[in-house]
Amino acid sequence: MAVPQGVRALRSRLGGSLASAVAGLFRLDPASVRILLMAGVAAGFGAVFGTPLAGAVFALEVLAVGRIEYGGIIPCLLAALVGDWACHAWGIHHTPYHITYVASASGALFVEPVLLFKAAIAGVAFGLAGLVFAEANHAFGGVLKRHIPYGPARAALGGVLVIALVWIVGTRAYLGLGVWSAIPGDPTIAGFFTGPADRWSWALKMLFTVVTLSAGFKGGEVTPLFFIGAALGNALGWLLGAPLDLFAGLGFIAVFAGAANTPLACTIMGIELFGAAHAVPIAVACFIAYICSGHNGIYLSQRIAVPSARLARIPGLRPCAMLVRHGAAPVHPRPRHHQGA
Repeated sequence: MAVPQGVRALRSRLGGSLASAVAGLFRLDPASVRILLMAGVAAGFGAVFGTPLAGAVFALEVLAVGRIEYGGIIPCLLAALVGDWACHAWGIHHTPYHITYVASASGALFVEPVLLFKAAIAGVAFGLAGLVFAEANHAFGGVLKRHIPYGPARAALGGVLVIALVWIVGTRAYLGLGVWSAIPGDPTIAGFFTGPADRWSWALKMLFTVVTLSAGFKGGEVTPLFFIGAALGNALGWLLGAPLDLFAGLGFIAVFAGAANTPLACTIMGIELFGAAHAVPIAVACFIAYICSGHNGIYLSQRIAVPSARLARIPGLRPCAMLVRHGAAPVHPRPRHHQGA
């Protein structure tokens, strides 16, 4: 049975695992091991998504929230470039995504501020979507682990739940990666860029993916988050009267920015994928999504170096996620969750 997971995130982890093996072989010191692991992550990310600059920055940014590990900047960049070159050398091509929207130069003084305001509103929704995804995955996984300690039994229950969801919604459209579909009319990532408006695919994909990951099926969170983000962006574009393709692209990278706590890497990724013409709305969406998503992302090993509340030090403003969860001042120590997979 197909499940809504991908192997793309695993390839990035595979790069880190290979780097760890090399480090053990040559008995490197801890600092060198850390840099080598970062380079492995950068190579995997850059190769899988065809975004070497974003891969390098992702590896520098993902280890600790709010801090860039500049010590590995050259190894990560070289590794990401070589990884991307290796993919192209093997004839591997990445799925292209295009944003056809171009702002009118004559109306820029009026249109652009309005568009950026809409991008900021969408950024709040993207950040909260990333937060809900991460929290639901950890929480439901913890519940299953407490009540069903035996791993294969959890996976069997997860399979039954996914089958039940397919029967309830009446479609298998949310079982695969969502990059393409052999069935015309099924929602896909590319389809969210071209329309028509799709209002609820983001929520259904999130439900299928959370159940799958929490039950112990392994794959990746990244591509499902791209699907969720593009679908949510498509829906928000329709709701806000904004370009569907642009907002699908914003959601594509901003939901992942919030869920992974990597706003800089995702901003660069958006520029690499969609072009520099959309750099400002991409940055607005990614930065606000990061501020609104809190600290509890999809990677439990991630440390908090600088809380997002300090990064967005505006008088009277608190991160959206903290207002939702606490209703009070944000708490800096990171709470521990049960691993969902």
